Amino acid sequence: MYYSSVILKRNIKKFKTINGEIPLPVFFPDATRAVIRTLDSSDIESTKTPGILVNTYHLYKDLGKDILEKNDGIRQFMSWNGAVISDSGGFQVMSLAKKGDSKGLITDEGVTFKDSNGRKTKLTPEESIRFQMLLKPDMVVVLDDFTEPDCTYEKAKETVERTILWAKKSKEEFLKICKKEKIKKENRPYLLGVVQGGEFLDLREYCTKELVKIGFDGLGYGGWPMKDNGDFNFDVPRVIAENSPENYLLYGLGVGKPEDIIECFYLGFYIYDCVLPTRDARHSRLYVYNANIINDINIRDDNFYSFFDPSKQKYYHDAEPVSTACDCLLCKKYSRSYLHHLFKNDETTALRLATIHNLRFYSLLMERLGEEV
Repeated sequence: MYYSSVILKRNIKKFKTINGEIPLPVFFPDATRAVIRTLDSSDIESTKTPGILVNTYHLYKDLGKDILEKNDGIRQFMSWNGAVISDSGGFQVMSLAKKGDSKGLITDEGVTFKDSNGRKTKLTPEESIRFQMLLKPDMVVVLDDFTEPDCTYEKAKETVERTILWAKKSKEEFLKICKKEKIKKENRPYLLGVVQGGEFLDLREYCTKELVKIGFDGLGYGGWPMKDNGDFNFDVPRVIAENSPENYLLYGLGVGKPEDIIECFYLGFYIYDCVLPTRDARHSRLYVYNANIINDINIRDDNFYSFFDPSKQKYYHDAEPVSTACDCLLCKKYSRSYLHHLFKNDETTALRLATIHNLRFYSLLMERLGEEV
């Protein structure tokens, strides 16, 4: 495993929320439409997961404003007391508007999405902020123009300039709402800018510096983080960190592999979200620490974790827990044999228990990293 030769610590140790502060670092699983598949909010809480990420584009399109206003935000709607980050819809700019079957239109004004039925949804930087403020999150993310993988330098620069333009518009709208609703500075959610530029480090540096000039509470690692060979591109978060003020929160948007999280942590990134642990759980891929008990977990070991596949026939008669270095519901109450039985019979309980386990793996990872903040 590779670790940075230089550790870039941030001058911030807590993440403020409506309900108090939580220690950094934090991993927020993706509750895209205000739900993590197979779990309810109590299940999420039981994994000691302090917060979730919800998606602006999908909630804007499918839920609308009225329900949020009636429920005074997303927390009451889903009965969730933890932290909330609202993603802007920037990833969907790439995955749906640029790469989807029904490509949309992207201009300096905003992005128009088209679904498979031809229905259009227009999202501007200002409208993204207005909708996110209705969600009442603890962090608002500005809309950005996702730099496509393998694009030319000229195209990447275009996405950077549009990202900066949208960031300015987003902040102006954010401040306008705060003034109108008389939200004091100490009670405002964090406002996060997103750095684009692909693998072009000069563009990443330029984008970072321009966003810092606008002024945000933190910056996110936007765009695709992987190189052509599948390796994580750690040069990008390093450039972002080196050009950000020490009191900025740095956020690895979509960063999810445990080893990548650890490396980004040592570069100063303290917030993460990803679909990986929940999606893997539903495909019988469980993360397991290679330790006998929780206190023996050593994340600096090259092989500190492995994968467990309960669907394999050899676990049919295995009465041991999935992991003795875990205190989740699955590991405390059920055997490998029972989990194998559940997956074999396509029981949704298997997906629930596996998801609970993987989320606890990640919250334990944050606890270990938190010892070094």
